[in-house]
Amino acid sequence: MNLDIIAQLVQILKDAPELGAIEVRRGLLGRWSSIRVTKAGHGTNAGGQHVVVAQPAAVSPPAPGAQAAVAPPGVPAKSQLVEIKSPMVGTFYAAPEPGAAPYVKAGSRVATGQVVCIIEAMKIMNEIEAEVAGLVREVCVENAQPVEFGQPLFRVDPHA
Repeated sequence: MNLDIIAQLVQILKDAPELGAIEVRRGLLGRWSSIRVTKAGHGTNAGGQHVVVAQPAAVSPPAPGAQAAVAPPGVPAKSQLVEIKSPMVGTFYAAPEPGAAPYVKAGSRVATGQVVCIIEAMKIMNEIEAEVAGLVREVCVENAQPVEFGQPLFRVDPHA
């Protein structure tokens, strides 16, 4: 990465008060570089999302003969559920410490602002809060699994 590019990213961050972070990831011939610029006191911007500039990952098509998942009776379609997504790249932890009960599990009620999990990033434990009140219908990630920015962690039914 060129220092001029980094200086331009910092200037963009200064000029846009609604931004909380800019993350850049590049890959070339198996070599990756990554830069993350964050305003002090901001984990995310006003919309709760990071601005990410990255090369898109290749998405593989579904396997032949694969069927779409169908929700069991009594469970709303996924389009009616609100996803709580990871605001950063890191490691997902369902509980505050090893051996402790998870913050939430499928069937738990959550309130807006309630801690639902921890994402460890760069040796910092970040508590992730629910953005919506409702009933947790699905936990999308297993404990201690790496997660990507924007990856769904939970699906919540706000109407339950």
